[in-house]
Amino acid sequence: MVRELVKRGFNVTAIARERSGIRGSVDKDQTLNQLRGANVCFSDVTDLDALEGSLNSLGNSFDVVVSCLASRNGGVKDSWKIDYEATRNSLVAGRKRGASHFVLLSAICVQKPLLEFQRAKLKFEDELMKLAEEDGGFSYSIVRPTAFFKSLGGQVELVKDGKPYVMFGDGKLCACKPISESDLASFIVDCVLSEEKINKVLPIGGPGKALTPLEQGEMLFRLVGKEPKFLKVPIGIMDFAIGVLDFLVKVFPSLEDAAEFGKIGRYYAAESMLLLDPETGEYSAEKTPSYGNDTLEEFFARVLREGMAGQELGEQTIF
Repeated sequence: MVRELVKRGFNVTAIARERSGIRGSVDKDQTLNQLRGANVCFSDVTDLDALEGSLNSLGNSFDVVVSCLASRNGGVKDSWKIDYEATRNSLVAGRKRGASHFVLLSAICVQKPLLEFQRAKLKFEDELMKLAEEDGGFSYSIVRPTAFFKSLGGQVELVKDGKPYVMFGDGKLCACKPISESDLASFIVDCVLSEEKINKVLPIGGPGKALTPLEQGEMLFRLVGKEPKFLKVPIGIMDFAIGVLDFLVKVFPSLEDAAEFGKIGRYYAAESMLLLDPETGEYSAEKTPSYGNDTLEEFFARVLREGMAGQELGEQTIF
């Protein structure tokens, strides 16, 4: 996102943590290198006073706030702390310094909210839209992307090593039109510039047809030149595990996040990352907008050659 903004000539101030990345693996020097071309401000977006103090030291005013904040793990408390509270802090701090437009990176899955992070995102979306209604000088763009390429790459190494591709049911329970990070960044910057994207909720996917897990697995095997091997797991196993965890949470509240992680896995195993057509109540690949040029097949080919470095996923992911 920062690279795209800098490339297009914006004067960018990037707010970063002192330790970022999975398990805080990225230090200040690495962050400064990653965010070259931007003014980097190290602060804590979960603490409004700390955030405003850091911004005050810069003395800058801003025209637009772009928020790519998301919960670090999808847990219950962390979802509300980041997807709602920290994102709201960014809005408050930006508004105090002149920002009149807010671009929010949300997620297409909030259209069917069954998980805590989805509810937290929706609460902020609602507040953002109400603010624009009340203040004619303020506007927003809410971007709801489908799946990221890296979220579908968890089994690349397994397939490369000759192991079967794991999928739930027959591998056709869901589908998605994944989008690359660079294409999504380009779309988000378009929202900074384009009047057509102001005060709109913008679902967006990548180019090409929607792909089921079965088709993704077949693609991987084709790229490695091996005969497809699939391990089909009944979705009921996840339902049973979630039921057990929900029961245990009543006795052991500390298992709350473990139960939520199970529900997150279940959701992505069965729900399509496509536009939910309000007229039919069904997911529609045809009505899911496409953007960009990068394809999942190109991504798979690259990580098969180069590995998944830089595409790490959190510890709560199934694959």
